[in-house]
Amino acid sequence: MSLSRAYVGLGSNLQAPAEQVRAGLKELGALPDTRLGPVSALYRSPPMGPPDQPDYINAVAALDTTLAPLNLLEHLQAIEAAHGRVRGRHWGPRTLDLDLLLYGDLELREDRLTVPHPGMHERAFVLYPLAEIAPQLRIPGRGALQDLLQACPRAGLEKVVQA
Repeated sequence: MSLSRAYVGLGSNLQAPAEQVRAGLKELGALPDTRLGPVSALYRSPPMGPPDQPDYINAVAALDTTLAPLNLLEHLQAIEAAHGRVRGRHWGPRTLDLDLLLYGDLELREDRLTVPHPGMHERAFVLYPLAEIAPQLRIPGRGALQDLLQACPRAGLEKVVQA
């Protein structure tokens, strides 16, 4: 498999969220056949789902990897599980959420994985951190990241600290 640039969204709102995201970043850098690239700052955002949960801490990281998309997804889910991720209520609180946002210019729709990540083009907590590390990016099937930003208000998103 050739080297591909993938982007992963990280989020947490339980058990010291900033530390969860930082630990997740460290673990991304330790994945086999993968090198951690640029990483955004940490951002605080209101929950997208049920409002009876704490704010999230989010970031986006670039990975250069030779892992196939589904293999990378399996590694991401293993990291989530190691952090105690429980898939309870939809969009509910979580210790660590790792979403494969993009994998090169691949467009993929399978039962276990859709790339680009569905809905990412409407989520400030994905687009703004992504733009910080890859401002000229084009989202397959959606167009220029800068154009998507114009249509996506920050909606309470605030940069809190460098990762």
